[in-house]
Amino acid sequence: MNILLTGSSGQLGQELLPRLQALGTVTCVDQVARDDDKVTQRHDLSDLNRVEIFLNRTQPELIVNAAAYTAVDRAETESEAALRINAELPGCLARWTARNDALLLHYSTDYVFSGEAREPYREDARTGPLNLYGESKLAGERAITASGCRHLVLRTSWVYSGHGNNFVLTMLRLARERPSLSIVSDQTGCPTWARNLARVSSSLLEQVGRQPAAFRHWGIWHYCDNGVVSWFDFAVAIFETALEAGLLNRLPDMTAVPTEAFPQAATRPLYSVLDTSAIRETFGIEPASLQASLRACIGEMNHHDEQ
Repeated sequence: MNILLTGSSGQLGQELLPRLQALGTVTCVDQVARDDDKVTQRHDLSDLNRVEIFLNRTQPELIVNAAAYTAVDRAETESEAALRINAELPGCLARWTARNDALLLHYSTDYVFSGEAREPYREDARTGPLNLYGESKLAGERAITASGCRHLVLRTSWVYSGHGNNFVLTMLRLARERPSLSIVSDQTGCPTWARNLARVSSSLLEQVGRQPAAFRHWGIWHYCDNGVVSWFDFAVAIFETALEAGLLNRLPDMTAVPTEAFPQAATRPLYSVLDTSAIRETFGIEPASLQASLRACIGEMNHHDEQ
């Protein structure tokens, strides 16, 4: 299979690449590329005319769109950039996919919901984003659906890994720099290891198989790891796991604080737990354990530090 992976330099893209390479020949593109990245081609993904030219030249049978504008607060003042990458780019990819009988795998977010619910959000739950980032991601979902292309959209939450910019790495850095930390305790969600999301992606694609015309489960699906926590709870787990692994030599003093203690440009949902029962029942995909995944991620980081 001829595969195009966008956002290949991001934390999810780096986890997706080896799994996609097992399925076919992968072309990698991103806005930027790491210095050690020898496979990613740099392309301005906000220039949709050039994106279309590139698609016509490469003719992918499968597009995996891991590119995203993820600076939640900055999106409030950079709305045009966020909408370009999170809404217009997916729409462009989807329309090309529909015209060329290809497939599209795209990623969305728990932030399409308002956080007012008190039970996990199912795929058909009413959306209501509280910030521009969530609005842009929801617009991307709608553009894909409107295109009529064969697509899978995976909504996920609180993604972390041992590389890139994420809560786990930020907490470890701050724990080394400061003796005490104040952490928000009234926002609740499900942290998800990027590697698990990549594993689920490859499982879905394997089930689509070589005869996608026979596949009947296109649409939006929810996947997050199994573990409902607050940011404060997650930080405690990070520090305890890192201390055990030798990445920290002490636990910082921690204070649980409400969201209003940290004024931010973008409003966050207080409850954004995703219901994963549909993907489990339909595809046999079991959510991974938060505790086991965090331990594996931090253990891998420790191994790299020792080398």
